[in-house]
Amino acid sequence: EVQLVESGGGLVQPGGSLRLSCTASGFTFSTSTMTWVRQAPGKGPEWVSEVYSDETTLYADSVKGRFTISRDNAKDTVYLQMSSLKPEDTAVYYCARMMYSSIAGPYDFRGQGTQVTISS
Repeated sequence: EVQLVESGGGLVQPGGSLRLSCTASGFTFSTSTMTWVRQAPGKGPEWVSEVYSDETTLYADSVKGRFTISRDNAKDTVYLQMSSLKPEDTAVYYCARMMYSSIAGPYDFRGQGTQVTISS
């Protein structure tokens, strides 16, 4: 059974930082492309970033230069380091396994999400 479990969300002031983690099980993590997507209240899902098995990384323009995606295949975990956070980054953040490597492409499994709130 595929499982993706996110953690690390919370309430942070603008300008602050958070690191999200997503631990995977039930599939071969090391060969999978992993992605982070987010959904703000009242809005549709927004692709944030993805990392390929060769550690190629891609970012949405809205987070480029502020967020860093990485993976640790030994721990079956993908991370999202977020800095210079803005109120508009407030959302539920989900990690997902992509069906294939493609910018903002489709995914087949998604975690339960972790809430990130940026507010003073």
